[in-house]
Amino acid sequence: MLTPPDDLPDDLLPQVLDRDWGLAVAAVDYRPVGWGSHHWEVRDTGGTRWFATLDELAHKRLTADEPLDVGFGRLRAALAATRALHDGGAGFAVAPVPTWSGSPLARAGEQYAVTLHAFVEGRSFGWGEWESPDHRRAVLDLVARVHAAPEPVRALAPVDGFAVPHRDQLAAALAAGAVPDAGPYARRCSELVRGHAAPIRGLLDRYDALVAAARARPGRLALTHGEPHPGNTMRTGAGWVLIDWETARCAPPERDLWGLDPGDGSLLAAYEQATGVAPDPAMLALYRIRWDLSDLAVDVARFRRPHSGNADDTQSWQILTRLVTHLANP
Repeated sequence: MLTPPDDLPDDLLPQVLDRDWGLAVAAVDYRPVGWGSHHWEVRDTGGTRWFATLDELAHKRLTADEPLDVGFGRLRAALAATRALHDGGAGFAVAPVPTWSGSPLARAGEQYAVTLHAFVEGRSFGWGEWESPDHRRAVLDLVARVHAAPEPVRALAPVDGFAVPHRDQLAAALAAGAVPDAGPYARRCSELVRGHAAPIRGLLDRYDALVAAARARPGRLALTHGEPHPGNTMRTGAGWVLIDWETARCAPPERDLWGLDPGDGSLLAAYEQATGVAPDPAMLALYRIRWDLSDLAVDVARFRRPHSGNADDTQSWQILTRLVTHLANP
């Protein structure tokens, strides 16, 4: 995210790092990297660098009325599985540093969750910025190792139930009715969604049909990262690593595969050769569609909540308009 949350107290993050990790903070510098979470580079009084992440728990809900504790629990379970994967020998999985109590994250008031990582030196990438075919293949190899995680590790992660986060807010935006007076993008968002209701509803219907077919064929579950795109990879002196594990779930392997292949089937064939598991085209389509629907619903939900029109709101609006235009003109 480009900016910290508008209502975040300046001293909250240092207090949580001290309370839950015993970290004596000398400096915190906001880093506008990634999307969805807030990040800081932290330096302690001994000069050691750390990387702290803060998540707004309202954004971790699946529905508007889901308790914040439920979203916090999913996040904790995903990061616990990541920590166990790392400790089991998968050093490429950049896992959070446990708190004093052994938890992979800490609660910061009612609204936030904080995780702490050792600072990783290396080259970062943006969304869609595959460096080369070797980059894709290296990530595929890491994904295959994630999918081979043993049952005790896999059992720690939440199970993917195929839900589209904030689908209830998307449904409300599609329906006729009063627009919430939530901020500068609320009315524009409502008009955009209703103006493209037919393709959005068509995509939802197609997704629901794919989910029904998937539920009729249970099984093939593995530990998955959820978002192994270039922006969640780094090239370090020790090799390639995967970061940002908050979306780790026990799910069909296609959850990690749909965006890796360059379009010629080569990486899907390589995955089958490496694992013996043939990717299912219907499941690849399911997760490709859910990616778009989730982005759409998350941004719609953002603009149905109180918002100020800050830089993150502006960026989210641009993402939303591009996505809706794409859905209307695939």
